[in-house]
Amino acid sequence: MVVVTHEMGFAREVADRIVFIDQGRILEEAPPEEFFSNPKEERAKVFLGRILNH
Repeated sequence: MVVVTHEMGFAREVADRIVFIDQGRILEEAPPEEFFSNPKEERAKVFLGRILNH
């Protein structure tokens, strides 16, 4: 199943994989633990910093 959401808490809890898409391109794909603790792409780092530290 594919779920598209901006609800990061929900995504972290239910996802097997996180796919981070920006401007129609897949920038990063990882298990939730890896994506939220150590994102590889700068755009993902910025996004998570804004969302999680809000």
